[in-house]
Amino acid sequence: MIVYYVLRYRKSVVLTNLKNSFPDRSEAEIKAISRKFYRYLCDLIMESLKTITWNEQQARSRVTMKNVEMLDALHEQGKSIVIVMGHLGNWEWAGPGFSLNCKHQLYVVYRPLVNPYFEKVFSRSRTKFSTQIVAKSNTLRSMVANRKISSATALIADQAPHPINSASWIDFLNQDTAVFSGPEKIAKKLNYPVVYMQVERVKRGYYEVHPTLLAEFPKETADLEITLAFNKILEEGIHKYPETWLWSHKRWKHKRSTVGTVS
Repeated sequence: MIVYYVLRYRKSVVLTNLKNSFPDRSEAEIKAISRKFYRYLCDLIMESLKTITWNEQQARSRVTMKNVEMLDALHEQGKSIVIVMGHLGNWEWAGPGFSLNCKHQLYVVYRPLVNPYFEKVFSRSRTKFSTQIVAKSNTLRSMVANRKISSATALIADQAPHPINSASWIDFLNQDTAVFSGPEKIAKKLNYPVVYMQVERVKRGYYEVHPTLLAEFPKETADLEITLAFNKILEEGIHKYPETWLWSHKRWKHKRSTVGTVS
């Protein structure tokens, strides 16, 4: 518990986020979740470092991919997909779990690290088992360039949107929340099915990845329908596994009243 008791990493942010998200929970319950979160955060850091050295056998034993049949069916139809995820469970391990069990070529959208050494190390670990990585700024360009193959492009979509002026606002975890609708816009532009991936911890160091089809024909959906569906299912997952979401993120640093936005 070094992070909690010594570094006290963003403790006030974590407690504020928990209190606002779970207004019906007691002070004791909030503190209990926060302690579990910090324990999990330590595990998550160690697990992320493990990806640098682990081999295929270790990856297969640690991550189980569920409902592969649904994904294979989309692949057999020649359909590329957009994967949306949140910072719930070990999102880094979802990549190897997918690439080792599914037929789509996986492209993970990421934000390059500033430190060149760590950028090289983590890029190498993320591209094991045939996974490819794409800088966030090149997302659409990459998808268009790869439109002739059956690909899966994965985006983490639960952070505060940037730029904030392009955000949409919804109710999420009992709070007025700015959300990122980029994955929905991309999916509609290319008419790629949207799949949500939930990473659930079975026990310490072991996970299951559960895919859910949110929209098979995005162009037929209403505005924000996919974005709302993603946030709803993510919210359900957070309620089920509260200690494994990234509570230290300053998710609610922007307020609608102080930002000129489009709803």
